[in-house]
Formats: sequence, C-alpha cells, structure tokens
Amino acid sequence: MPAGSDGARTTARAKGKVERPFRTVKEAHETLYHHHQPDTEAEANAWLVRFVDRENARDHRTEPHARINDWLENQPEGGVRAMCEWERFCSFAREPERRTVGLDARVSVAGVTYELDPELAGETVVLWWGLFDAELFAELGDERYGPFDPVGGPVPIHRYRKHRKTRRDVRQDRVTELAARITIPRSALSGELDLVAREPQRAAVITRPFAGPDRFEELAFATPLKARASIADELRVPLGKLAADDLDFIADLLGRTLIRAEVMTAIRERFPPGRAHAG
Repeated sequence: MPAGSDGARTTARAKGKVERPFRTVKEAHETLYHHHQPDTEAEANAWLVRFVDRENARDHRTEPHARINDWLENQPEGGVRAMCEWERFCSFAREPERRTVGLDARVSVAGVTYELDPELAGETVVLWWGLFDAELFAELGDERYGPFDPVGGPVPIHRYRKHRKTRRDVRQDRVTELAARITIPRSALSGELDLVAREPQRAAVITRPFAGPDRFEELAFATPLKARASIADELRVPLGKLAADDLDFIADLLGRTLIRAEVMTAIRERFPPGRAHAG
C-alpha cells in the first residue's frame, strides 16, 4: 500500500533496500564484462565475490566505519543462517499435483513419461514434480515412492542422456585433465613478474547450518536396505554377483554412514566406469 493511503496510519512502503544492491552490481560490476568476459562460471563467481568484498569494505554513508562492520555489529542472535546447497534446494523445491496413474504404472506431462512402481498402477496419488530437476516423487497415503526418472519421450530442457563411459573414455579424461594442469606462468615468456593484488581481508561471520525438510530421503537413506537397492541401481548389477571384498566394502561403508552423497561418492570411486563389477 502507498504511504498513508488509508488516512489512518503510516502504511508500509518499499524502500528499495533489496533492489539497491542488485542495481549497484549491475551498474558497477556487470559493465566490466564489456572489457573482459569470464571463461567459466567459477571464474565469474570469483569475480563477483571479489567485487562484493571490495564494495562492503568501503566507508559507510553515515557511520564512521566500513559497511561490513556495520553489518557485523547488527547480526541476528545466533548468527546468520547459512545458504543451502543447490542440490539441497532442488530437493524440496517441488510442486504437488494429484493424478491417477495409468494401468501401465506410467504418468506423463508435456510429453515426458515417468514409470512408477507397479503397485501404484490405477491409484490416485500426489505427484511431486521437481521445479529444477527431472526427478519425480509420488505419495499414496503415508507412503512415499521415488525418485523416478523420465523414460522414453523427449528429454527435458537442459537435460541430456549420457552413456556410461568406457575404459578408453576414462583414460582420455585423465590425459585431458593432466594436460590442463601442465602450465607455465606468463612471466616465463615475458620476463616480467606477475603483479599480485592484495585482497581485502574478509571479516569473520558467525553462521549456523541450514536446516530444512528432507521429505523424500534425498540427503540420507532411511535404512541400509534402501541404500543397497540404490547401489545396485547405480552399478546396474545385483549385489549378490559382486566379489566378496566388494561386499565387505559396501557393508563397512553403510556401517559408517547413510548419507546419500557420501555413499554414492565412495561407490563411484570403488567402481569406476568401465570396470567389470561381477565377481
């Protein structure tokens, strides 16, 4: 509401406190891209962090100290809540929709087909569509199912089907990575030492970890049995066909942690693409 629009009180009005920093970045930082463009997303983020640090180190417009100092002195009690990872945000950024599953246990939207568990065939379930990923979850009563990936049909935008790498592809990637690491400084050619700019010291910020919902068990497996089922899907081989030492490795891993990211990272390191898994 505009200020004083009802004539009885001072109504709320926008002050531009959110828009102003974005405008500063757009006018003072993005214009530099006309001279030099970042080669990668990581480089662009590094440039942006450097600009934000220098901007916060400037003098406050009314107080006799830097802007970052004013912000640190007025932190909320308990610290600033840390931002969640992108994968974590995708896990709960979902939109529900009530649909009836076909007799073939499939549902489709916009030409993309998902195949659900056979026990959901013909049932009316609540589907949770990912806003930023292609995975689908389903709810029937108190039971949750998924994740389900698209099967057949067109590939969603910004997604592509990737085949498993062969041993030759893995060796080629290693050679490419090694070649990228073998570099020499510019001073070896020009004879001039590179100038190193002194970065402003970043103030220590008290943070508290992000805590959010994990309705669909995307962060951690509920039980070791579900973890073994996901490992079998990842390897595309029944676990009973693995060698004894591989089975001992999986048992020891699940005994230490059930965090999905840690388990899958360890499994991919133990079973690289192109390796024969059967014992």
